[in-house]
Amino acid sequence: MSRRESPSPPMEVQGVCGEMGEERPEQGEQLSDGEQDVLQDTWGHICENCEDVADEQPVFAEPLSDSERYIIQDTWGRVYENCEGEGVGVTVLIRFFVNFPSAKQYFSQFQEMEDPEEMERNSQLRYHARRVMSAINTVVENIHDQEKVSSVLALVGNVHALKHKVEPIYFKILSGVMLEVFAEDFPECFTTDVQIIWSKLMGAIYCHVTGAYTEAGWAQVHSSAV
Repeated sequence: MSRRESPSPPMEVQGVCGEMGEERPEQGEQLSDGEQDVLQDTWGHICENCEDVADEQPVFAEPLSDSERYIIQDTWGRVYENCEGEGVGVTVLIRFFVNFPSAKQYFSQFQEMEDPEEMERNSQLRYHARRVMSAINTVVENIHDQEKVSSVLALVGNVHALKHKVEPIYFKILSGVMLEVFAEDFPECFTTDVQIIWSKLMGAIYCHVTGAYTEAGWAQVHSSAV
């Protein structure tokens, strides 16, 4: 997919891009050894044949087939219908912040929170969960429109690189947490074969987002946070 400008990004994507309003320092807090271990373990559970997730190459960047796109849309429809864009998203973010506490550096609203129950009650976290799930929904709904998907992901990458200074490895971390939660909460849909297909989509998303980081002039796409 080639990167193109989107004159009018979807509102849900605008929301994701606008969540973190503060400028951040060029170099964020690095992943701890424990966080790197959890990252490797998360992707290892999703697919035994994944390359080292701390490697420079994106996970499963090969193109999706038409049948794989259909499977993604079908399984996502069941997830999104049941969670209404929030429930499973809240679970994802809580696990993300608990297992990777360094990610909280980019969220002033959640920075000091450690209790999962407190996170679950937090209206800002729940709002961000809806936005994240809505952004994934936009990608899945337009999975046959490569130009639109490319423009949406380029926008997300640019804003997070230039405005929020988010280390790109966190996109891979979050995608792994999503797939782990989906498989646990919807085991009848997310079989092993379906998880592999979804990991290809998440790998493509990561590839496009980090491509936008590179085009935006991010000095270290595969940064020292890895």
